[in-house]
Amino acid sequence: MTDKHWPTSNWPDGVPGEISGYNVPLYSVLDNAAQKWPNNVYTIFNGGTKTFAQVKDTADRIANFLVSKGVKKGDRVAIFLPNIPHYPAIYFGILKAGAVCVTCNPMYTVEELKYQLSDAGAKAVFVMDHPLFYKTATEAIKSTKIETVVICNVKSYLPALKGFIGGLLGKIPKAENHDPAHDMFDDAIKNAKPEPPNIDVDPDKDLALIIYTGGTTGVPKGAALQHRCFMHNLIAMPEWVRISHEPGKEPEPLREGGFHSFLGVLPWYHSFGMTLVMLMACKTGSKLVCVPDPRAGNPPFTETLKAVQNNKTTFVAGVPTIYVAFTNHPLLEKFDLSSMMSCGSGGAPMPVEAAKKFESKTGAVIFEGYGLSETAPVVSMNPTDVNKRKFGSIGFPIPSTDVKIVDTDTGLKELPQGEDGEIAVHGPQVMEGYWNRPDANEEVFRQINGKRYFLTGDIGNIDDNGYITITDRKKDLILVGGFNCYPREVEEVLYGHQDVQNAAVIGIPDDKSGESVKAFVQKVPGSAVTEQELMDFCKEKLAGYKRPRSVEFRDELPTSVVGKVLRRVLRDEEVGKV
Repeated sequence: MTDKHWPTSNWPDGVPGEISGYNVPLYSVLDNAAQKWPNNVYTIFNGGTKTFAQVKDTADRIANFLVSKGVKKGDRVAIFLPNIPHYPAIYFGILKAGAVCVTCNPMYTVEELKYQLSDAGAKAVFVMDHPLFYKTATEAIKSTKIETVVICNVKSYLPALKGFIGGLLGKIPKAENHDPAHDMFDDAIKNAKPEPPNIDVDPDKDLALIIYTGGTTGVPKGAALQHRCFMHNLIAMPEWVRISHEPGKEPEPLREGGFHSFLGVLPWYHSFGMTLVMLMACKTGSKLVCVPDPRAGNPPFTETLKAVQNNKTTFVAGVPTIYVAFTNHPLLEKFDLSSMMSCGSGGAPMPVEAAKKFESKTGAVIFEGYGLSETAPVVSMNPTDVNKRKFGSIGFPIPSTDVKIVDTDTGLKELPQGEDGEIAVHGPQVMEGYWNRPDANEEVFRQINGKRYFLTGDIGNIDDNGYITITDRKKDLILVGGFNCYPREVEEVLYGHQDVQNAAVIGIPDDKSGESVKAFVQKVPGSAVTEQELMDFCKEKLAGYKRPRSVEFRDELPTSVVGKVLRRVLRDEEVGKV
């Protein structure tokens, strides 16, 4: 491939088409940061800080502790935690032990967590000292292979005075009681030596993570990803994200060594927040602001705005609903958000009008990208040059990545440029496959011209200038009288109305046309817009078969763990009405 391997004249200046150096263990990111910037702050939590040297010391002790508990290379160890400062050290410690991280949503029910622990065959789990989380974990581990439970209390990560006062007032979360057979995190670290085992890791073959995905379309599957997958993203993204760090200065790759502060608002158990925030902060020697509950505060989301202001956050990665929450926050103008330099959006298509509203109100700039849990996660991204960014597009494949648009029937035929088809991805970031699911692997992998491509399930096209646009999810396509209607197109129109905060569109059964379009809308607070007004608004902008035949208003729309609006839930509710 040439240096500019993608068919476009808008390839970002200075960004190479190919990269190397990603064939190293993932934990080397922490080791390198601790060597280069030992005294730089890594984690920030309620005013308490930990340096890279301190996090590495804890990670080394965790690795030593796990080995003492019988954890061997290739064993799975689960993390059942929100975004608290223990997370990075535990994550890297598991990898240093030669084990595989299994990241779990702390809001899981007992049955959901039990399924994930059982499916992965996890031998140990780290859980927060919390009335709900700990109780869920103790119930879920029954009848699993879990042998070791480590309880993480936040007190030791708070400034001394806050920890003391919080303890006196009972404000520090704590479970009602602890099983004496379980280990306390602080004791485990204190008694272990900062000496990780000497494990031979093959970054191309050995797994680093099992991330569960696909829960919106059926039983969750574990995406099994090698060390190489994440390292590729961590090397590619600082090259890709070129911004002006000072007024009037030329754009340059992300500065390292403490210049940046990353907002940890996305959950780290999900690949988006894990890679683009927790790991990227480590790779660049930046500060990481821990945000366990993004919706905290009165009104909701206020504490997140405070975190941006107080920590002078420069880098934000979020899903569209987070940016919508910023835009519509009633106290937005009371906060100084001028530190924000670069905002990445992903996880779901970013409505163009929502992006414009966010930028006009905050002065920050959003660059939309695209990725999946199966790709660690970044596949493509818009150039971070506002003159080359294309609203509504997911940009170009990042270095060393190839994207094809293939037919939706076989996944083997590459379609002409400009034609809609399924997005297929080849690159170092693509997973090994689904954990213990050869049947699922057969469905999603194809050999094309001697290369292994992953079928994403997303429909899109590549325009004449090389920009990739997602039309919609393959399974969300609505068939109206034989015509294809993509929900996103209708949602984009709805987002263009000033009274629409969030929108979701689904197909519902229709005796005449097979399916018809139904819209679900969350109004902007205080709005009195009616169903008919929105239907008339769509009538002016959409062909007849694409127009919503009904609009249902909701106080909130159902979302996934990362804030992606779940059309499936809305469809299931409609089916339940029949």
